[in-house]
Amino acid sequence: RSFRERHNSNMAGKLVLEGRVSLNAFLLGLSVLAVPLIRTCFGHLDWVYDYLTETPGKVAVCAHTAAINGLLLLLYRGPLYQVAVRACFLGVTFGCGLIISFSESTWTHFGWYMCSLSFFHYSEYLVTAIINPHSLSLDSFLLNHSVEYTLAALSSWVEFTVEKLTVPELKQLRWVSLLGLLMVLGGDSLRKAAMLTAGSNFNHIVQNEKARSHVLVTSGVYSLFRHPSYVGWFYWSAGTQVLLCNPVCILGYTVVTWRFRERIEEEELSLIHFFAEDYVEYKKRVPTGLPFISGVRVN
Repeated sequence: RSFRERHNSNMAGKLVLEGRVSLNAFLLGLSVLAVPLIRTCFGHLDWVYDYLTETPGKVAVCAHTAAINGLLLLLYRGPLYQVAVRACFLGVTFGCGLIISFSESTWTHFGWYMCSLSFFHYSEYLVTAIINPHSLSLDSFLLNHSVEYTLAALSSWVEFTVEKLTVPELKQLRWVSLLGLLMVLGGDSLRKAAMLTAGSNFNHIVQNEKARSHVLVTSGVYSLFRHPSYVGWFYWSAGTQVLLCNPVCILGYTVVTWRFRERIEEEELSLIHFFAEDYVEYKKRVPTGLPFISGVRVN
């Protein structure tokens, strides 16, 4: 084999290792669930009730998380530690979300949100490690997606807290939260199905140059929508705000979807350049899947 082939093979092996490290770290972070279980063993059968709002619970979770981080420092160095600490953080968040979800408190739906958010970001990294390890990086977690994304998340937390304190009955509309949960599950499932179907053709960054491995994917969920990963992300993100019963952010998140229009048009111009008439014919048959967004116009 040529030097380039050997180099690519070695790189793929390294990135697959990073995927395994991330999975181990995520599960290690999920062990935060053991903290309230230990408490149960000492006779506190009401361990679920508002556990994370109590000072002993907060201290126990912080101590457990610090111990896990110390273990990761012993196990990994450099880039692998950076992968592990992010995956572990998401695992801890998912575990805390589960604790809150099963608690007898008014924060149950926020627990659902924590699980949805942490699993989305971790699964983005893990699926990328499976389908396209050559493009895998710390950015694959999408934790540092953009300043706008961070501000949107912060605004949803602020709105939920303010409205919970001022109009608490708004946050107890269980049927609305269940609808949001269904949107979250359906949207994330569609996005991951799109990633798995596209395989190595999927990339978090719009590609402006065609690689030899690029093929036009039109099967599976791509036979229903031209941009199923964006459709999935749209319904997942809007669903998180329906889940939280955040009326202001529901509207805001939906409006922001129009930013997809520019990205989709940029991507479709590249796809027309890559696949010419094949993509134009595919474009005529299959819609984008996003409301009021039709993609780039072709004469």
